Amino acid sequence: MSTPKTKSARLMVAASDTDADMLYATKFWAPDPFIFLQRNGKRTLVLSDLEIDRGRKQADADEFVMFSEIEREVQGKSKKAPPYEKVLAHFLRKRGVKSATVPANFPLRYAEELAANKIRVRATNGFFWPEREAKSKKEIKMMGHALRITEKGLKRAIEVLKQSKPGSGKRLHWRGKTLTSEILRAEIDSAILRAGGVSLGTIVAGGDQACDPHERGFGPLYADSLIILDVFPRDAKTGYFGDMTRTVLRGRASDAQRKLWETVKAGQALALRQIKAGVDGMTIHKAIQELFARRGFPTEIRKGRRVGFFHGTGHGLGLEIHEHPRLQKVVLKDRQVLTVEPGLYYPGLGGVRLEDVVLVTKTGCKILSRFPKQLEI
Repeated sequence: MSTPKTKSARLMVAASDTDADMLYATKFWAPDPFIFLQRNGKRTLVLSDLEIDRGRKQADADEFVMFSEIEREVQGKSKKAPPYEKVLAHFLRKRGVKSATVPANFPLRYAEELAANKIRVRATNGFFWPEREAKSKKEIKMMGHALRITEKGLKRAIEVLKQSKPGSGKRLHWRGKTLTSEILRAEIDSAILRAGGVSLGTIVAGGDQACDPHERGFGPLYADSLIILDVFPRDAKTGYFGDMTRTVLRGRASDAQRKLWETVKAGQALALRQIKAGVDGMTIHKAIQELFARRGFPTEIRKGRRVGFFHGTGHGLGLEIHEHPRLQKVVLKDRQVLTVEPGLYYPGLGGVRLEDVVLVTKTGCKILSRFPKQLEI
């Protein structure tokens, strides 16, 4: 009788604080790299003396091995501690691992050492854990909580802008000083911290600064000027991200600013109507661009720079801020969680982006974010 073939081992060496695949697999936060091995359904973690007791209490795994014990075996009588990759190779050899599937970001030095020990590694293309793409009910609930944290940041931004008053040269003043992108960002990030989140690069960009979509924003904020607020914190407990953008204006919008904002809102509404499992994301993206062009906002190059709608319609969201898939590069699937964030950018007029998070379903999409859309404050 033939013996059944064992599936290739799955191997990761990473810090779960910064590696989404490791956090997804172990549910354990650690700031330093550790070893994860899955073989025949059994999950083994190799942890430092510092982490192993906490790991046993908190991590999702079947077996816990102390790194220092394997390290001593490799070191022998030498006075010098062996490199990490030598310990890794020794551990895998002891376990009889001949080949392993690793994530695309697996360290090259480790892969070279394993190859020298005749252990074959093969990197995955795309998700290391394919099941990360379709979010479970529990994950959707956790992402909803991350979005509530996000909304508290946006709420604080609106409160501060409402309290601000225009001064000389239309500069906004708040609590006796000029209101800057930096001050407003600090208010947003403080609210997020109090709500249990961690902010990473919050965008508060006014006027022409907003025409570079990833410009974080700096300097004074002005009345009657469009301000993009893009807030994407991580829930400090679960690791899941929220991501929402609103574009607001303190004062009175001109007809041109209002038209720009209303056009983006219409483009987003079009996307929200069309999103459902089985739809090609590129058809949605092109439909938005065509709607924008019909309303007088083409995507083109003017004076050497891109204007109009020149970024993607949305991206996957979860344990990473930009997860697979990019909305316009795939056929949508049930239970994907995506951002929907069209934008228009014209120097001299400003930038507008509106972003919400949706769950793709077989019949349409469910909007997970709740914050209202309001132009004038």
